[in-house]
Amino acid sequence: MESVNRYDMILFCLQLGVMLSTALGCGRIMQRFHQPRVLGELIGGILLGPTLFGALAPGLHGGLFPPAGSTVVLREGVIRIGMLFFMFVAGLEVQLTQARRLGPSIALTSGFAIAVPFALGYGMVLLFPGLWGAPVLAHRQILALCIATALSISALPVIGRILMDLGLMNREVGLVVMTAATINDLLSWSVFALVLGTLVPGASWISVAVRVGTVVCVVLFVLGPGRWLGASLMRRMHAPLLWPSGFVGIIAVMVLVSAACAEGIGVHAVFGPFLVGMALGRGLQGEAQQRAHEVISQFALSFFAPLYFVSVGLNANFAADCDLVLVVLVLLVACVGKVLGGGLGARLGGMTGREALAVGFGLNARGAMDMILASVALEYGIIDRRIFVALIIMALVTSMISGPAMQMLLPNRGQERQSETNAALLQSERERC
Repeated sequence: MESVNRYDMILFCLQLGVMLSTALGCGRIMQRFHQPRVLGELIGGILLGPTLFGALAPGLHGGLFPPAGSTVVLREGVIRIGMLFFMFVAGLEVQLTQARRLGPSIALTSGFAIAVPFALGYGMVLLFPGLWGAPVLAHRQILALCIATALSISALPVIGRILMDLGLMNREVGLVVMTAATINDLLSWSVFALVLGTLVPGASWISVAVRVGTVVCVVLFVLGPGRWLGASLMRRMHAPLLWPSGFVGIIAVMVLVSAACAEGIGVHAVFGPFLVGMALGRGLQGEAQQRAHEVISQFALSFFAPLYFVSVGLNANFAADCDLVLVVLVLLVACVGKVLGGGLGARLGGMTGREALAVGFGLNARGAMDMILASVALEYGIIDRRIFVALIIMALVTSMISGPAMQMLLPNRGQERQSETNAALLQSERERC
């Protein structure tokens, strides 16, 4: 038994080392092409998975990544924990205070950007049931809600990176896109949490209603007193703890406990850390808090997140499970729904045609958030691997076209705003001297 354990540990460490090095290398390559790292990490998983590595060297692939055994359990445990920490960091990025300063443009953009793709996604499942295979026969309404939610989500971290690269983060277009994406993600994840709640064994309409009420109360608590309590907690923890190490330890406890509580009320574990991140985001003010935020974010984004996103590609055979008709349909409906919905809302909110279209393309990036949703839906048996691959490809393609489309629609905005920023910094340095 001891020799087996030693072998399993060696294989486990080799798996993580290969996965992490592949993720870092592919992520770096994508950065050189001005694309988010998560796209490279996903591509790295495809390279390591059965699609390429498994097809070219099946014996070596099977030896390094066996389909079952102790190493699979160990690897999946690390990956699940990584998903929790990534969702906590994603929650930290949600800045709900911005919504107070924004007017009709934000309300219309966020409303249309979630309503139009949601309606198209829901209708797509009901109108073309033959494309979805066994899942539509098992739970048609739940599948329709899941696909509608997947098409409604925007990838907040990916969008933020794109806006920073283009110099639009602090401009009207960037502010509208980021705030609308925040609202979209919050509503979409809430809907998805309720969908998962209906799959709990023995669930009745009464239990589902109670679960819906519980989730609504939790969300309202986070948006209200929870955020104030989060800020107060940050201030109280600063004195007795050694920062940032003490902060990281406390956050780890809160992430794990909140994940357990989320599972306890009948929603997926990722919902808990996401809400905790939203609540604590307001309290991360000042140099010490920002330094602690940087530590936990860098660890989650540099270690846990790459492993998780490589595993997404590692677990899917994009050659055997790819249904081209389904992929094209999902991608087309996703792009039309989000670009049309977000663009229409921004146009009605007073933006010019090019700016409104740029907002629509900005919100169209699905990225990491859609990948997580697809993975969870596959885990719960809502979708099969054909649908999973279609959603992953959709998330990949929409994230890749978002930045170039915004650049084309706003060709000089990035350069102008970068010049303005450089001028402001130069003026500040002169005044300081």
